[in-house]
Amino acid sequence: MCSHLNLVLASKKVLIVYAHQSSGSFNSAAKDAAVEVLTAKGCTVEVSDLYAMKFKATATSEDITGKKQRKLTEADLVIFQFPMYWFTVPAIMKGWMDRVLTLGFAFTHEKRYSQGIFKDKKAMLSFTTGSQESMFSANGINGDMNVTLWPLQNGILHYCGFQVLAPQIFWAPSHGYQLKPEVHEKHAAKEFGLTVGIHLGKALPPNNQMKAGV
Repeated sequence: MCSHLNLVLASKKVLIVYAHQSSGSFNSAAKDAAVEVLTAKGCTVEVSDLYAMKFKATATSEDITGKKQRKLTEADLVIFQFPMYWFTVPAIMKGWMDRVLTLGFAFTHEKRYSQGIFKDKKAMLSFTTGSQESMFSANGINGDMNVTLWPLQNGILHYCGFQVLAPQIFWAPSHGYQLKPEVHEKHAAKEFGLTVGIHLGKALPPNNQMKAGV
C-alpha cells in the first residue's frame, strides 16, 4: 500500500472505513500498515471500524446526519479497506455507503461526477480477494476486475465527485502460495520487486497497479 499512499501525502486528513470481523486478518494488518505509514508522513488518520462499532447497515427514515458525515466532511482522503464479498463490498460497508452518502449531503441532482460535492476529495479501494489475479482478467472465469469495480468506483465514489485513485488489491492472500525458487532467483538481481505485495525486499515497481476505472 505504501506506493499508493505516497501519491497522496498532501492529503493531511485521512478517514479509513474498515470492514472485517477479525483483528488477526490480513485486512486488519493492511489497515494498521496504512495508519502507521500515513501517521509517519504527518497525516491525521481516523478509522471507522464498522464491525467494532456494530454499525447498522439498513437504511432508516432517521439516517445519519451527524458524526459519520462529519468525519467524511473533514477528510481529504477516504480509504475503504475490506475483503471482497460476492464481487462487492461487505454488507456492513454497503450500509455505510447507503446511510452516509445521502442525497443532499454527498450529491444532488445538479452536483454529480466531475461537478460532485466531493470533487476536492480522494478515495481509494483497498481489498483482498478470494480468487487469484488471473481469474479476474479479461478472459478469466470471474471476468475483468475493471468491470467488477465499475459500480463501486464510478457508480458510487465518482458519482459523489471523489477523485478515485487506483485500487490496492491483495490477490487471494489466504491461499498462501509463494514464489517458486527459480522465480525468486530470476528477479534477485533486478532493481524492483515484482508487485506491491511481492517486492522481494526491493523498491516497489513503479506504475504496477491497474488503472482506476474512472
